[in-house]
Amino acid sequence: MYSNSVMVDYLVDIGALRTKKIIEAFRSVDRADFVADSRAFDIYEDHPLGIGRGQTISQPRTVAMMLEMLSPREGDKILDIGSGSGWTTALLAYIAGSSGSVTGVERVSELVEFGRENLKKYDFKNEKIVHSGDKLGIEGEKFDRILVSAAADELPHELVKQLKVGGKLVIPIQNSVFEIVKKEEGFDVKEHYGFTFVPLIY
Repeated sequence: MYSNSVMVDYLVDIGALRTKKIIEAFRSVDRADFVADSRAFDIYEDHPLGIGRGQTISQPRTVAMMLEMLSPREGDKILDIGSGSGWTTALLAYIAGSSGSVTGVERVSELVEFGRENLKKYDFKNEKIVHSGDKLGIEGEKFDRILVSAAADELPHELVKQLKVGGKLVIPIQNSVFEIVKKEEGFDVKEHYGFTFVPLIY
């Protein structure tokens, strides 16, 4: 695949992308702006690419599927854990719009700077990338949507606490991706099998 547009068409054709606003985000945010080498021949291929420090920009199909699971909306307050290159932060910023906000969290200092520099290529005013602290997420805040792009060994309950009631967390746990919707009491869970991610370290 030789262009962002062709990559998006492919993701639509295979059913990974279905929602109009998410498709718009993928068309408007070019994956080439978030890779280590923007001249690489395989930027738009459907596989992860290394961005340094053992981290990757995720496979386009996986990002598309996880954003569809997350179902972000305009005006949402969103937390993007493991923001890496900033690609998912940018996609989410496009979807959340000026009435929403996106906070990317990244533990690798070099990638915090890499992600921030990549986001400067766009005119978003509703996003930021911060260095992760000792605790997972951002303690004391509540979000409509939380996306995690690295695999936990088990469900981190501190992230469920950071969800608003009715909010959704999408997180890889071992080799599955889980959709978790917070209820007044407890939460609903849906599991999707067969994924591979770098480990979530915090």
